[in-house]
Amino acid sequence: MHSVGISSTSRMAAEAGARIADDGGNAVDAAVAAVLVSLVTEPGVCSLGGSAFIMAAPPAGDAVMIDAYAEMPGRGLKAARFGRGVRDVYLDYGGGLETTVGYGSIATPGAVAGLGLASATYGRIPWARVMEPAIERARDGFPLSGTSRMYFELCGEGIYGWNPESSRAIRTPTGALLEAGDTVRIEGLAESLERIARKGPGEFYRGELARKIGREVRESHGLLGTADLEAYEPVVRRPLKVGMREWKLLINPPPAIGGTALAAMLALNGEGIAGTAAGEWDSDVVRRIARIERAVLEYRERHLDGAEDMEGESTRLLAPDSLRRLGRRVRSGSTVHTSAVDASGLACSITASAGYGSGVMPRGTGIWMNNSLGEQELTGPGFHAFAPGTRLPSNMAPTVGRSRDGGVLSLGTPGADRITSALFQTIVNLIDFRMPLADAVAHPRVHVERKDGVVQAAYERGVPVGSVGLPVREFEELHMFFGGVGAALFSPPAGFTLASDPRRDGGTATGGGAR
Repeated sequence: MHSVGISSTSRMAAEAGARIADDGGNAVDAAVAAVLVSLVTEPGVCSLGGSAFIMAAPPAGDAVMIDAYAEMPGRGLKAARFGRGVRDVYLDYGGGLETTVGYGSIATPGAVAGLGLASATYGRIPWARVMEPAIERARDGFPLSGTSRMYFELCGEGIYGWNPESSRAIRTPTGALLEAGDTVRIEGLAESLERIARKGPGEFYRGELARKIGREVRESHGLLGTADLEAYEPVVRRPLKVGMREWKLLINPPPAIGGTALAAMLALNGEGIAGTAAGEWDSDVVRRIARIERAVLEYRERHLDGAEDMEGESTRLLAPDSLRRLGRRVRSGSTVHTSAVDASGLACSITASAGYGSGVMPRGTGIWMNNSLGEQELTGPGFHAFAPGTRLPSNMAPTVGRSRDGGVLSLGTPGADRITSALFQTIVNLIDFRMPLADAVAHPRVHVERKDGVVQAAYERGVPVGSVGLPVREFEELHMFFGGVGAALFSPPAGFTLASDPRRDGGTATGGGAR
């Protein structure tokens, strides 16, 4: 019998997690190894120069959220240096959006530091061993996924075409864009990973690798420098807790906006959507889901986006009086994810992001850097307006749940501001409607959004939106715009149940036979 179950947005990542489990690793070892492979093998979607949130929930003791998200750089720079080194790019994705790229869009990345801390604190096999699958993929090459190919088709020129190192990595020697299935080999990446494996995660922040990154970014009018990398530390936080029927859900706390919004949606769900309908998605269910999403969206726009005191605003949103006010209204948005659980009851949920990508690959590193300062939907008070050292806001919301019967659930998704709606609906499908896990993940989704100043509902074909009471726009098939949920469930009587979203090139795996 296997002892670890893994679900990931990447099949290669899930297989890497199972391999580490076979070597004696637990759920955290498997999840960390899987995410490292995703950061290597999902170019455009994410990268080693991104950031992460890591939920680790041991069977006994307190669960923690390791906040390894991006930080505002710029230590020691004069005010005149801020606001430079960027360009705006339009992406024809999900109806169109703009993002800001270039050296000035790079925030201090936290993924390597956070994964290293999770491995050291909760894993049971050495860091260098956990990194081996990622190193092998970088050294031997890997097939370009359909998801990455689609992303490069949309932004290969605007984001990845202007930087010579970056452009060369995604093109053939004749200059043509690589096709899905083509082998990707990125010069310098395997060597960078080997240094991090040999010297530890600190190499990325205080070693030669850090000096290469900081020197090039600063010389090219960006803000990130060696002082920012040296100062970076993951922050361990207490998760938000929401009860839902027989489940207790643990959710990403502030300053992550996505977790706060998800907790509010689940709290507004109250006695359950299934109790108001016939046990399936009919027009009444869709109307209620849309009202919950709209109430939280509008609260978020007024109070959370750009808030200086995210913890205070989050506490106010989740207070009973605020939820009652929102409840009265109910009645009238590039990321990778891995979920892992093991037979001991340990759960790990990791979501990582590099934004839409800055297009920058510092020479000799093979590492693409994030554009977390350029995600316009999260810039709050304005571009480069945060003080150096400030944690940036995020939509990411990796989640863990425990049921009264001993079940343990790990889930999360990519998807920008669609993260909260995707997870909310998946949890409702699983707990309220008691759908099988795979059905709960694959079910068509609806997302309430503001586009061009108008609140509307985007939905996938199959959602009965006739009475939603909003303008609508339809996606004719399941689409990665609505996320890519990965979920892993372990229950003592049934064992592992795993689900990977059909909207992404994901996969599931089990590993770690009886030892």
